[in-house]
Amino acid sequence: MKGRRKTPLIESPFHIAPRKRIPFQFVLDALASVSPDTKPMFSCVAVYVKHTIVLALRDRRDRVVDNGVWLATSAEHHASLTREFPNMRSIQLLGSKVTGWQVLPANAEDFEESALRACDLILAGDPRIGKVPSPRIRKRR
Repeated sequence: MKGRRKTPLIESPFHIAPRKRIPFQFVLDALASVSPDTKPMFSCVAVYVKHTIVLALRDRRDRVVDNGVWLATSAEHHASLTREFPNMRSIQLLGSKVTGWQVLPANAEDFEESALRACDLILAGDPRIGKVPSPRIRKRR
């Protein structure tokens, strides 16, 4: 019969949310040799290498100004990273306070080149990119 599925649907007692598309897949491809992990983080996809968060990938239809590759770094490294990434800037969504996150904007002419350069730095173990997240405190029930 036309329009019928050839394989039956499997009933499940659990709701399984469909996986969202990972933005800028080429970044994960460039980091494949270190087996990066991804986790949802706010409006981004966080990228971890071992237990260190190194990047966040953001490509949203709303508030596009901060779309791109977010670098996990610290204020002390902003100047040296800006020399390597002239279009890198602070993330506007986080307000005017200086944070450890900087963005390689997706609308910059050198976006892909800069993102791949950041991947090269991560693969080389550059200490300017990456943070070990604080352990989560579990709530007692």
